[in-house]
Amino acid sequence: MNLTNLSLRLNGYSIAAAKRKLQQLQAEVEQDFSAYTEARKTEILRHHLAENPFYQNLAGKVTDWNSLPVLTKSDLQQPLSKRLSKDFSEKNIHKHKTSGSSGHPFIFAKDKFAHALTWASIQDLYNGLGIDMGLTEARFYGIPKSGIDHYEERFKDFLGNRYRFPIFDASPENFETFIRRFKTGAYSYLNGYTSSLVLFAKFLAEKDLVLKRICPSLTHCIVTAEMLFPEDLKLLEKQFGVPVINEYGASETGIIAIGNAGSDLQIDSRLIFVEILDENNKPLPEGVSGKIVITALFNKAHPFIRYEIGDLGALSLKNGLPVLSKLEGRVGDYALLPDGKKIPALAFYYVTKEIISDTGSVKEFVIHQSKPDRFEIAYVADKAFAETELQKIKRALLHYLGQEVTIKIEQKTSLDRSTRGKLKQFTRSF
Repeated sequence: MNLTNLSLRLNGYSIAAAKRKLQQLQAEVEQDFSAYTEARKTEILRHHLAENPFYQNLAGKVTDWNSLPVLTKSDLQQPLSKRLSKDFSEKNIHKHKTSGSSGHPFIFAKDKFAHALTWASIQDLYNGLGIDMGLTEARFYGIPKSGIDHYEERFKDFLGNRYRFPIFDASPENFETFIRRFKTGAYSYLNGYTSSLVLFAKFLAEKDLVLKRICPSLTHCIVTAEMLFPEDLKLLEKQFGVPVINEYGASETGIIAIGNAGSDLQIDSRLIFVEILDENNKPLPEGVSGKIVITALFNKAHPFIRYEIGDLGALSLKNGLPVLSKLEGRVGDYALLPDGKKIPALAFYYVTKEIISDTGSVKEFVIHQSKPDRFEIAYVADKAFAETELQKIKRALLHYLGQEVTIKIEQKTSLDRSTRGKLKQFTRSF
């Protein structure tokens, strides 16, 4: 049994009222999405312009939506007490912190009803996809190794009826313990970082195993936090034997968009307004990729108005409602070559993935650019590349890059992940 709702209620979060409010909001969205969005944007903007000194100072006298400043993570790296709206303090808010995967961690707040709305919405979105959060979740996430954060995560796992599989150890021995767990446990759905689930699926493929046959209670797999490539989606579907759901969200807001992997992701327009902006913060047309900028429509304790989440993507309309039609990695993730040319990191990573996949059985890899003319590729595989394979990879990448650079390729037993277990596929240190 999932005890999260009981815990929320006991701590002053009106989850039942939030569920009723969510039904009302859903009806308003379905009746007139444009009118609903404009009304909610106006309401939250007026609130923070009147009640939040931090946002008053940031926005000045601007009231036209498209002229409002775009809020960045660096704007929020100051004491939380300076960013709260009037009548809010640490005694009557939900306080949380970002994972820091963007390189700009900070603490933020939500008023208690906004947080209850977020949880009500998550449950509703999952139910709409056939996922019952009251059943047991197999959780493929990282966890702080010690301290109060570790025990807080363990307690939340207990409340949420979740079993956490340790993803920092990708050894065959550890994956064998996973299989034994699934043989004896009645897990309803998988939920975790894409790269970790892909690694486990590759192990199952080597063993010619399908997880659904080992654990018949499984109904879905949810991937989150990292990019999902088409070939990895096929692998997950085959080796897990269940539909794969792609979830896109953020600590600051909850789920932003969700849907069947490989398809458009439905934005949670009841609680969030999403814009796609260019480098000059101007709106882009439907289908054109740019910066993903979000507005939390109900958080009165802390402003997230035109907040740059740090990712790239594109919007389209489907049945009159916005969907996320593209998700293309993080803003600022690009390879900078000696001649000044920029290559989007995701495209570079994807090309490398195709080349490496042709040369052998690689479980995962990352790329680091230390200088404009130096790239280092670290990979995990059962067998090291032969010299002929290394030269093939280097030739193909040099052809793609179109200029002379040094490419170092090194086999590793494991790859460095964040303290939360996320794998950053491309990094640049200059």
